[in-house]
Amino acid sequence: MSEQKIIDRDTYRAIKKMSREELQAFLMRYANGLMEKDGKSIDLREVEKDLRQIKGIGDKRVEEIMAVFEKHLGV
Repeated sequence: MSEQKIIDRDTYRAIKKMSREELQAFLMRYANGLMEKDGKSIDLREVEKDLRQIKGIGDKRVEEIMAVFEKHLGV
């Protein structure tokens, strides 16, 4: 079974030479790039606003639903 390569050899060598601060900055740029590439994100406040517009869902129920969203998103 073939192993999928996440970084190439040159990037690996560059990472080995980085200081902790440089590595942290690299990882943040890499993570941001993945998020942009994925393109999936939601604004929880907009979701909450939309939920409040649904007839029959009160403030208490909206708070419970938002707690579930936040739990699963790690907020």
